[in-house]
Order: sequence, then C-alpha cells, then structure tokens
Amino acid sequence: MYFLGGGEMVENTILEALIALFTFKNLLFMLFGVTAGMMAGALPGLTATMAVALIVPFTFTMDPITGLATLGAIYCGAIFGGAFSAILVNTPGTPSSIGTTFDGYPMTKQGRGEEAIFTATFASAGGGLVGTLILVFLSIPLAKVSLKFGPPEYFWISIFGLTIIASLASKSLLKGLAGGIFGLLLSMIGIAPVGGDVRFTLGIPAFQGGVELLSILIGFFCIPEMLKIAGNLKKQRSKATVEVKKQSGVIKKAFLNVFQKPFNFVRSSLIGAFIGVLPGAGGNIANLVAYNEAQRASKNPESFGTGNPEGVVATEAANNATVGGGLVPLLTLGIPGAPPDAVIYGALMLQGLKPGPELFTANAKITYAFMLSLFIANLMMLVVGIIGGKSIYQAVTKVPEKILVPSIIFLTILGSYAIRNNIMDVIVMLIGGFIGYVLKELDFHPGPIVLGLILGPIAEKGFVQGYLMGQASNAPLLIFFTRPISIILIAITILSALWPVIRERKKKQEKGVVAN
Repeated sequence: MYFLGGGEMVENTILEALIALFTFKNLLFMLFGVTAGMMAGALPGLTATMAVALIVPFTFTMDPITGLATLGAIYCGAIFGGAFSAILVNTPGTPSSIGTTFDGYPMTKQGRGEEAIFTATFASAGGGLVGTLILVFLSIPLAKVSLKFGPPEYFWISIFGLTIIASLASKSLLKGLAGGIFGLLLSMIGIAPVGGDVRFTLGIPAFQGGVELLSILIGFFCIPEMLKIAGNLKKQRSKATVEVKKQSGVIKKAFLNVFQKPFNFVRSSLIGAFIGVLPGAGGNIANLVAYNEAQRASKNPESFGTGNPEGVVATEAANNATVGGGLVPLLTLGIPGAPPDAVIYGALMLQGLKPGPELFTANAKITYAFMLSLFIANLMMLVVGIIGGKSIYQAVTKVPEKILVPSIIFLTILGSYAIRNNIMDVIVMLIGGFIGYVLKELDFHPGPIVLGLILGPIAEKGFVQGYLMGQASNAPLLIFFTRPISIILIAITILSALWPVIRERKKKQEKGVVAN
C-alpha cells in the first residue's frame, strides 16, 4: 500500500502500529474514553472540546499511543453522545447534533425513541468509520485541496449553507428567512472578527466575546419543549411509555434504517468528512448540510421534521465523519480542523510530537496507531451505544414529568454556566428559551435562527478578508467570482436555492398528468 508522499511502503509501519495498539491497557483506556465521551456529549453544555481538554492532563504520564488513543476515543464518544439528549429531550448535547433534533425528537414523541437512538448509533459508528478510512487513505490529497480554500471560498460555503433555510422552513419560507436574518444579527454581537469593532454589546463586557452558541441552542431547543411538557403533564410521556412496550425487532429496524438505503448514509458520511477537512467548518455545518441533502434527495421530503429516520441517519453519519476529516489538516499540515482538534494538537506537542509531514516519517508508528485507534473507538461506540442506549431510553421514559422537567432545566443551567464559567451565558440561555417559546407558538422553526448564528461569522470573515485580498488587484469584488472553486460553489448555491422551486414545479406537472 502506498500512502503519504514519496510512495513509501507503509505495511510494516501499520503492522507495528496495530501490535502496539492491541494491548489490554490501551483497549481498556479506549473503552473508558468512549463511555466518558458519550456521557459528556449527552449533557447539554459539555462539548467534545471540553471532554477532550479535561482528560489531556491525565495523558501526560501515559505513553503516546495510549494517551492519543484515549483522547481519540473520548472525541468520538462525545460527538455521538450529543445524539442522546437531542433525541430524548430535544436538546443538542453538542452543536453538531442540531439536525438530530429535527427528526429524532419527533420519533421519541411517537414512542420510537429507542429506534431513533439505535439508528443514530449505527449511523454514528458507520460515519465515524468512513471518516477514519478517509483519514488513513486520503489525507494528503484532501489536505492539498483544503489549502486551496481561502476567504472567498469560505464566504460562498456559508452562503450555500444559508440556502438550507428553505428546507428547514418548509411551512413558511418567509418565516424561515426572518429567522435566518435574526440569527445573522445575533452573530454580529461582540467584537468584529476583522477590524475589532465592538457591536451591539449594550455596554455589557461579557457580550464582547459574542453570544455563546451552546447557550442559544439549549435555550431555543430545550426550554420551550420543557415548558410545553410542564404545561401538559403526563400526556406525552405516558403515551411514549405505552408504545415502548409494543416495540420489537427495533435493533434490526434501526440497522435497516441506515443501510437499506446506503446512498443516504454514504453521501452524508462523505459530506461530513469533506467539510471536516476544511478548517473552521466542522460538524456544526456538516450535520445541517447533510440533512438538507437527504431531504432534497428524498421522494417524501415533507416527511422530514416529522420523525423520518433518514434525517437522523444523515446528521449522525455526517457529524461523526467530521472527526476523521478534521484530523486530516491537523496531522498532515499542523492546522486544527475543529476546536477539539486544537486540543489534540496541544496533546501531541506535549508528547513531543510536532503535527505536520514529519509525523508520518519520524513518528509513523505512533501516528498510524492513533489513526487506527479511531476504528476501534467507533466499533466500541457501536456496542456501548446499543447496550447503553436501551437503558437510557427506558429510564428517561419512566421518569415522571414533574421530576424530569426540573431535572433537565437544572442540567441546562449547570451546562450553560460550565461553558465559560459565566453567569451571563445562563441569562442568555434563559432569554433564548423565552424567545424560543414565543417563536414556537408563532410557528417559527429554530433551525434557521441557529443556522444564521453559526454561518454569520464565517460569512463575514470570509467576505471582509476576501475583499481586502481583492483590493490588492484593484478589483475587490472580482475575486469572489473568478477563482475556480468559488465558481463551483456559486453554481451549487444557485442550484440549491432554486431546487425547492424546481421540485414544486415537477410535483404540479405530475399532478397535472395524473389528473388528465
């Protein structure tokens, strides 16, 4: 097998890495890492970055392979763990699980929460394996492609992302656009990413760092649902509990949800891996793009958002594939693809390993052992997810609402404070919850708002930096329309924006043919 520049044979290195990796101690630490990561990811406010960072000090005394394998396992587990709270209580445990709430929670309300969790488990493990395969075999070519993405390309990626609003706001495009604009305005709070201007902080120093994304996510998604359950005690939960007893063959059904239509799974995994390769993008965007593409390709797009397992497959396959994708620029170029990768960058340096091309020459055995450990971590995640998922679902559905609601609200407050140890994040979460409740009553989907909040800084930074680059050639705007990758992204963006119109026209034509 040839890999990584110069056509070097690496079979012996991989064999040595496998022998070094398959020890009882390493496997035990990896199992601990996957389990701990899943628990952290399931708690609102505890991100994958925090989970990895908390364990880094304990890896100082470990040998490099054990330490890195443990961190990789925690990373994989935390990204997957966000699906549990997204499915069970409509709260994305991590930002990369936003899209999982769209169909995962409706499945829970229909008494299909166990099916949703197992579907997420199979999709997450599968997506993680695809991302790891790409990391092992395609690192160098993908790293070269990622270097061609500059500010103009990132600007167009964010504009493409905003076209997803049309899919998220299927009931009312106008409300979706209004929500997206509101999210963009929220993203402008704080110090400008380029120029350093202070904007919309209301004189509150805590807002200079901007609005914390996780606080807004918890507020918009969790609090309104808890208020709704509190106002309608016993009705929804008792219904779900009754239906749980009637479920049978749920693991097989979940497996078929993922692999019976493999194109959705493969497409979503590739989307996640590719977006993960782009520094600064990550699972926050990947899960929404994959969800949008799954809905666009579906024969029944109107079923998305009502409990369609294809939506869960798309988001979970994509966000877990970003783990392997995000490590591509880190290991090959020394550029972290996402915040957790930055923590792993620090862990590598503390172990005396310098991220970059020399990792694959001077420290090849350690590097390959780390990459291969992600395969094992994802397989462990599959087993732990199936065993633990059933227990967690049954436990949550049996908890009375009068205990469930205050417990979850307490955890959301605790999680919001833990993000930055700042009480202002808790206040933002509570205000976001109130706004989210009002918007839900007015039939606004929170997705477009969150999308605007995520993509706003990327679009602004890409546009300003691209504009400054263009000024060097006295054509500040031309640079956005002349670069090859930008042209491709513009074409994809236009197609994405027009697709809902094309689809509606096709439906009308088909109805006309049937009527005649």
